[in-house]
Order: sequence, then C-alpha cells, then structure tokens
Amino acid sequence: MSFNYTLKVTPHEAPRIDYQTLLNEEQYAAVSARPGPLLIIAGAGSGKTRTLTYRVAFLVEHGVAPENILLLTFTNKAAKEMLRRVEEVLPHDISRLWGGTFHHVGHRIIRRHADLLGLDHNFNILDRDDVKELISACLAESTVDPKDKKFPKAEILQDIYSLAANTELSVSEVLESHYPYFTEYAIQINAIASAYAARKRLTGGVDYDDLLALTVKLLKDTPELLASYQRKFQHILVDEYQDTNKIQADLIDLLAAEHHQVMVVGDDAQSIYSWRGANFENIMTFPDRHPGTRVIRIETNYRSTPEILNLANITISQNTRQFPKELRAVKHSGVKPALISLDDSHQQAQFVAQRALELKEEGMELSDIAVLYRSHFHSMELQMELTKRNIPFQITSGLRFFEQAHIKDLSAYLRFALNASDEVSFKRIATMLPGVGAKTARKAWESILSGTSWNNVKIPAKAEPLWRQWGETHRQLLEKLNTDTPGHQLQLILDAVYEDFLKSRFTNYNNRMEDLHQLIQFADGFKEPTEFLAQLSLMTNMETEQSMRDQYAEHEALKLSSIHQAKGLEWKAVFVIMLCDGLFPSGRATENADGEEEERRLFYVAVTRAQQELYLLHPQIRSNANYGETWQKPSRFLSDFPRDLCNVWTIKTEKKWGEY
Repeated sequence: MSFNYTLKVTPHEAPRIDYQTLLNEEQYAAVSARPGPLLIIAGAGSGKTRTLTYRVAFLVEHGVAPENILLLTFTNKAAKEMLRRVEEVLPHDISRLWGGTFHHVGHRIIRRHADLLGLDHNFNILDRDDVKELISACLAESTVDPKDKKFPKAEILQDIYSLAANTELSVSEVLESHYPYFTEYAIQINAIASAYAARKRLTGGVDYDDLLALTVKLLKDTPELLASYQRKFQHILVDEYQDTNKIQADLIDLLAAEHHQVMVVGDDAQSIYSWRGANFENIMTFPDRHPGTRVIRIETNYRSTPEILNLANITISQNTRQFPKELRAVKHSGVKPALISLDDSHQQAQFVAQRALELKEEGMELSDIAVLYRSHFHSMELQMELTKRNIPFQITSGLRFFEQAHIKDLSAYLRFALNASDEVSFKRIATMLPGVGAKTARKAWESILSGTSWNNVKIPAKAEPLWRQWGETHRQLLEKLNTDTPGHQLQLILDAVYEDFLKSRFTNYNNRMEDLHQLIQFADGFKEPTEFLAQLSLMTNMETEQSMRDQYAEHEALKLSSIHQAKGLEWKAVFVIMLCDGLFPSGRATENADGEEEERRLFYVAVTRAQQELYLLHPQIRSNANYGETWQKPSRFLSDFPRDLCNVWTIKTEKKWGEY
C-alpha cells in the first residue's frame, strides 16, 4: 500500500525588507515574481546585480532554505559580492547557499561523486601548464612530422580541445568553424585529442573543462543522482545568461528540468562573445526550452543621459533577432553624442588627445575617460600620440602595441639583418625554431661568432628546414636593405618565415596579423630601416617608462580598451574610434547576418558605456600595408540613426606659422 505524505512549510517571519520602496517597479516585478521559469531582460545600466541580490533575499524571507538555492555567476567575486549584500539586508545565515561559477559548482558535485566517474576523491585539477605538458607529450609521440612548421603547437591544440568541450562540438567541427587553416591536419589533431584523454585518465586528474563536461555526463548517466540535485536546487538563479556556452546552458536545463524554477538574468543586446564559445541561442530559445516562461524587462537606466540612450535604442532596434526593449534614462538631459569625421587615423589620435586634455581642464579626471575600439591594432596611432604628449594611459585590452611579442619578433629579423652583432635579436629568432631553447641558441650564437658558416652550425634536425629558410630570408634582406622600404622588408619576413610561426603558435592569429599589417604600414612612413628601428626603440622605451609611471598614478590615466574588455564598465566620457566599415564592423564578421548583428550588439555595448559624453569617430583615409592609402566608408552603424540625434563636428587643423 502506498501513501502520500506532505511536509508542512516551516513558518517564517514576516518580511523585514520593504522591497517596493528599495526597488523600482520593474526590479520589484522580477524580485517578487512567483516561482517558475523567468527570463529577466536587464538592459545596460539597469541594476541587474541589485535585482539578483534582492531576489535571493526575497526567496529566503519567503521560506526558501538557503541550501535549496543555486546562484550561478561568471566570477566567484560576483557571487561573493551578491551574497555579501544579501547578508547586509537579511538577519539569516545563508552560508549553506550554493553560489559561485559554473566550474566551482561542477567541482563540488564531481568531488562528492568522484567514484561514479572512476576518479579518486582526491583527484587533482590540472592547470593550463599541466595540460600543455600532457598535450606536448602526446604530440611528441604522435605521427606528426616534427619538422612540419605549420602544425599547431600544444597551446593551440589546448584551445581547440577546450572550445570543442565548451561548445559540445566535435574537434573537426571546431576546426572547420574557427581554425580552417588546420583542417588538413584533422586526423592527427583528433588522434592527439584521444591520446590526451587517455593520458589524462592515467594521471587521475581532470582539466578545467572537465569540471563541466564530467558534471553533465554524471547527471545524464545517473538519473537518481540528477533527481536528487533537482530536488535540492529548488530555485536556480543565473547571472549574465547571454554569455553562457552550450554546456553551461545544458547544465542549467538538466537541473531545472523537473520544476523549471529557474531565473536567468541577462541582456541579449549585450551578447558579444561568440568567438570564445558563448551561444546567443541560449537566451533566445530559453522560453522554448522552459514552457510558460515569463519575460520581464528592466529598462530603467541609471547610467547614461537620454541623448545617449536615444542613439543606443535606435541602433539596436535594427537587429531582427532580439527581445525588443527601450532603455529609459533617470538622468537629466545632457549634450548630444558627437559625430566626428577625421582626415585619417593620425588626426583622429590628435583629436582624442586634445579633447581628453580639454575635458580634464573642465573638471573631469582622466580616469573618467575611455577610448574604446573593436580591435587592439586600431589604437596604435593613439598610443603613439599619447606617449608623445606625455598623457598617462592604461590599456585593459592587452599590452601596449610595441610591447607585444609578435611586434618584437618581426622587428628582430630586421634588427639582425642590420646588425650582425645583435645577440639579443639572434637568440630571439633562434628560439622560435622547433627544438631550440636558450642553451642551443647560445651555442649557435657562439658558433656564428667563431666564424662557422650558416650551413655548418649545429642545431636539432627538426629545426634545420626553418634554419635554412631563415638563412635565405636573411640573405634577401641584406640585398634589399638599401633598395626597399622598411615596410617591404617586414612584409618579406612575414611572408617568408613568420606567418607560419604566428599561425601555429598563437590562438588569435587573425588579430595579430592585423597588428603586423599596421606595423608594416607604420614602417612604410620611413625611408631607412635604421630610422624606423630607432623610432621603434624610442616608442618602446617611452611606452615602458609611461607604463611604470601609470602604475603609480592609476587614477590619473586615460583608459584604452577593446569593447569586449569594457563590458560591465562605465565612464563619464567615451570615445569610440575607427568607425569604418571593414574595421568596425569587422569585415570577416559581416560575411553573414548573424555576424553583423553581433557586431551591432558590440557597438551598442560601446555606446552604453558612456554616462555623460559620447564621441563617435570616423577617419576618412586609412593607410594599408598592402594597398597604400584607401578611402574608408563610415561604419554602417552610423547610418542606423538620424543625424539630428548627434552634434556633427567639423574638424580644422590650425595653420602653422609658415602657412599664413
């Protein structure tokens, strides 16, 4: 005989928090919503974190035990901050609440049930260096010819396998979509992946991606365990849902499959990370996967002026796939965004530098001003201009332009061609060869100094083809030093020896190639390679000194950032530079409609970083290493809104004394 038995809910105190007073109407609707599938579309600057924080407090005050709540975020810092805020407003102990990143939660589950996966409960988590070492060992034991300079290095294989795990695609599919230049090696790359998985099992360890992949596998393969976690996590809250990848969305769907009491908070208009595996479809199809989803929009913006939001709203409305929304400003009216056409990127740099100093004189701190760009190389001229003017700046999108490894690599070939005594450049190039470390490079250098001919220097067999190719390129450079421009000389190096190295060594090959083309264009402004290299050294030293000064005056530094790195941040004044079709939006991205819409979302993110003043800059001419000076069409995003939403600035250059 079977019986149904219902446990009574433990009586709880009346809520102490006056939610309606502390929250706006939209936030309150989300915080107080009845259990069930909830999609909270939280627009830029709308108080997303506040909404999630008070939702946790609301659940606890209404009788949900903290241990029955799962809060998933993208950083442990974000989870800790939310829980700290909850503790400030609630007299409850919430230490039993599960909060943290997807990987943190996955780790807790796997550690509890390691035996079901054939793992020891004391298994180790492999860090990136550990993974690289294991893959390197598998690569060394594979059938890959060690002399094949085009085959991807261990670091690249590591990223390929990671992307496959997070997108739940096969390795071959990842090669087709993200690394087409490696598809000819698909069989070997797959074989190394299998060898790595086997070797990893032998070590008894798991890598970072396994923390999610094994959690999903465990729950799918063990229905009774899945059911226990579904009962445990009666309420699931997810932050930044638009940034989730396929496996993260699958984990959420598994845990919420029975009760569908899941609240995901995000903004489809800020989904900009597809290149690293984020899946836009997760947020768009959430209502389909969770029937009965209630969509609540939070559109009150506390960050920007009405003028900035008007432009942002009209821009994003051009996208066809979205949850329509219209940000409304709390702030009073301000100045219209400025639309500025410049002669070229040099004039653009001059304008930004001058205007930033003017804003500082008007009372704005340099740290309240940001320059945003689509790609890192777009900021090269600006970095040079700021350095010359001694304006402190900080880069959040990577190293300063001339400090980057690939910039130094390419210039090293030219330095050594000009100066056969340049030991540093020789060793830098030599250690790029397969199997050549610092010790071998030193011995090769000593052989060269002793008069040993290039062909008789002892180096590892797998390095010999590239050693000979370098020697031939070196010979050609010596012949062309007095006839070709520095730009042509760098192009020769890139084509002959460096591009294949770049492709096999770095994951962001396309971005680095753009940097190098920009360097070549810069080099073409000089007649002599010595003059170019001298300027390069001066710029590098000035950058290093400036960087050291910035460490001691962080609050005074102008911020330079890619838009991807700027998401979640805000400044009083924002300059968006290089708004040229083919640059922003990126030419590659606009090859399909989905790519163009993501680029428009990226522009929307850039615009909504600005609190008070927004400057949109479009250079009319761009110098290109391959085609010389080319006319640039304004970004198509500048046609998304009527001109009366902007103040159109006309730029004039002050005449020099001799021009009067």
